[in-house]
Order: sequence, then structure tokens, then C-alpha cells
Amino acid sequence: MDFDVLVLGSGPGGYVAAIRASQLGMKTGVIEKAELGGVCLNWGCIPTKSLLKSAQVYNYVKNAENYGISTSADFKPDINNMVKRSREIAGNMSKGVQYLFKKNNIEFVRGYGTVKPGKTIEVKTTEGETKELKANHIIIATGARSKELPGLKQDGKKIIGYRKALTLDKIPESMVIVGSGAIGSEFAYFYNALGTKITLVEFMPNIVPAEDEEISKQLARSFKKSGIKVMTKSNVEKVETQGDKCIVTVNSKKGIEEINADIVLSAVGVTPNIEDIGLEETGIEVKDGKIVVDDFYKTNLDGYYAIGDVTPGQALAHVASAEGIVCIEKIAGHNPEPIDYNNIPGCTYCSPEVASVGYTEKAAIEVGYEVKIGKFPFMASGKASATGNKDGLVKIIFDKKTDKLLGLHLAGDNVTEMISEGVLAKKLGSTANDIIKSVHPHPTMSEAIMEAAAAAYDEAVHL
Repeated sequence: MDFDVLVLGSGPGGYVAAIRASQLGMKTGVIEKAELGGVCLNWGCIPTKSLLKSAQVYNYVKNAENYGISTSADFKPDINNMVKRSREIAGNMSKGVQYLFKKNNIEFVRGYGTVKPGKTIEVKTTEGETKELKANHIIIATGARSKELPGLKQDGKKIIGYRKALTLDKIPESMVIVGSGAIGSEFAYFYNALGTKITLVEFMPNIVPAEDEEISKQLARSFKKSGIKVMTKSNVEKVETQGDKCIVTVNSKKGIEEINADIVLSAVGVTPNIEDIGLEETGIEVKDGKIVVDDFYKTNLDGYYAIGDVTPGQALAHVASAEGIVCIEKIAGHNPEPIDYNNIPGCTYCSPEVASVGYTEKAAIEVGYEVKIGKFPFMASGKASATGNKDGLVKIIFDKKTDKLLGLHLAGDNVTEMISEGVLAKKLGSTANDIIKSVHPHPTMSEAIMEAAAAAYDEAVHL
């Protein structure tokens, strides 16, 4: 065999799996047709956070007088420099993966890979060659792409996906965003902050529909306060382009509405990249558009594995990375613990930020728990008042019988940096008393978690 492990795809699942394989003494190769690091590093997680930081800084400058700072100079957002900064950061991160490959003696093959029977991947390289590589273990980590709805075909100019939204060369006067998950909500915040008139259209009853209902409603209130038009229980029926404008027909709660916009952004989720990579020829089982795997990411064929967005788990970068590590450690003969998908944190980096882990209140009740709920609004937080960002709350859910943590849900400033406390607490089986009696520093946003836990038992001091 040419390799112990061959990984098809170099996103957060693929490159992490490759590095862990090399650490465990396996001869490892990675096949990638585009930039190292996949969508996350190049067109997703990292560049979007760069743009969102630029928007946050611009908002601070606009509101400097609220912090006792006088500004007299004329200033405005420069989207070209914002995009340039984000692309440079993404490029540096991709170079970082390249460095890690060299450090860990991972062979990188640039080209389009197709899995074949006999634990083989056929690669059409960028130089026009075709080569066959063999390995004892093949891991498919080809990720996903922007989903296209039948009536919302992307043309890359007026109807765009997230990639184009990252690199617009001018700030649109108006934009309709279809879908209010993480991608849609983050771009809604970003372009609204720069002055674009935003209409956010969501088919479900609440925006960020995977979140707890109270958190969703809090974000909707904050969005509306900032000037974003939020349309829930609505769907886009068609989009017509007329000159420089898009005419968007929306079937809303009020009936049929027409909205004029410069740009329509489709943010309705992602589609796994499983076409044309040899699954049918090889005989790898697919169900509902995703590769079927066991708890350790083995497919129905010996020696073939799949991780990340092509499998049924959540389509999140940190999930793909965790799956890659579990997969490799199982291959290496270790005894890794299967991933608990109910203890995966989800984060949305708009303003206010949203972060959550575990059961929502509704889900906990549906599976049979009696629950105790604690809430603490950031309006009552000294640190939130000092920073000037008081929108949001902490909501914490406990099992009434055992007092164990079931779920933690946050909306507020920097809460994506706070959610790991809930992940660790849930992993360790922590109770409400464990959280209440763990001294949190003051003043911090994170002490609101302690206060919310105390509130569930009528012990909150600052509420």
C-alpha cells in the first residue's frame, strides 16, 4: 500500500484526521482540489468572523460618543479593505495548514479524487496527470456546498450564495436574505451594520430555528431594533431580475408581498459533496443524501470511512474535527468514546451572539424530562452595562429529578466564548449546585450563567 491512511478533502475534518493519523505513526496522504483548509478556513468560519469583527469595530466607532469619545472626522466603511483583510486572514490560515502538513510529514496531493474499489483513490492532478493511490484506510471528508432551492437559482451576481457574499466589491443598498440560520443571521448583521437595508426571510416560525424559542425571539427583537426586517413563517416563491433590481415574491403571514432588492442571498443551508466521487461504483451506502456510517465513521465497506458534512451529524467544523479524531483513533486500535451529539455547541456570531448546547426547553419536555428553568437577563449584568451591550439573556435547563444540566442557551455579547462552560458541565454530569457553588469572577458576562442556575432554584442574588 502507498499509505496507511488517505484522506479525501482537507477541511476541518480532513486535515485534523490527517494530523492525528500522523501523530499515531501512520503514513498519511491528503487529496484536495482547492485550498487547504476547505470551506471553513477559506470561505466560511474564518473569513466571516473577520468581516463580522470589521462590522463590530465600525459600530463602535459610530457609537463612540456613548463611550465618552468624541469623533469629528468623516468615516465610512470600506468594504474592499474589509474583504481584503478577510481574504488575507483566510490565506494565512490555509498556509498554516500547509505548515502543519510539512511538520507532520503528511503528503499533499492536489487534484480531484474519486474513490475506487480495492481501497484506491484515483486522482486527476492539477497538472493533468491521473494517478492511483492505495491505502489501508480511506477517509471521505469532502464537505458541503451552498444549497440551492429550485426557485432560487444562484447566478453569482444578483442571486448569490455565501461565497459571493464574502467578496462583494460594494455595499448593496438593499438585500433579501433567505434563511436565518447561522449563515443568514451573520450576514444580516454584517450588511445591516454597514448600512444595507436587510429583509430576513425564514420559513420556520422563528429565526435561528434550531435554537431555544426564547433565544430566537430575543435575537429577532434585537435585529428589529437595529433596523432588520424579520419575516418568519414566510417563503420566497420566486425572484425576477429587472435591470439592477431583484423583485422578490414572498408568501408571508400577511399574504403575497413583493420586495425590491439589489441582492438576494440564499442562505438555506448546505448540500453534502457526495456526487461524482465514486460512491456508486465503490458500493458505499448513501441514505437521504448522506453517507451511512457507524459510531466510529466506518461505512458499509471495510477500509472506507466518512466524516464531517457528508455524514448525518451536524454540519459544523468542530463536529467534523471531532469525528476525524474519533475515526483515526479507532483505526489505530484505541478505544475512543463515541461523540455525544446532544453535547455539541452551536454558535452564531451576529450581534447579539447566540450560543447553545444540549436540550432546548421544548425538546427536553418532548423526550420526557420534568424541567427546572433559570434565566438571567444581561440587562442586570454589571459587565454588560459597562460594555454597553445589554441585549440578551442566559437560559439554563435542569432535570427536576436529578438537578443535572440538560441545556444552556445564550444570547448576548461574546456568548460564543462562554458556551464551553456548559459543554464541560454537561459532559461531567454537573448539577445546578455544582454551577451555583462554582465561584465565577466579577464583573464578567459568564457570571450570568451562575446567576441563571441560581434563579432556577430561587437563589439569584442580582435578579
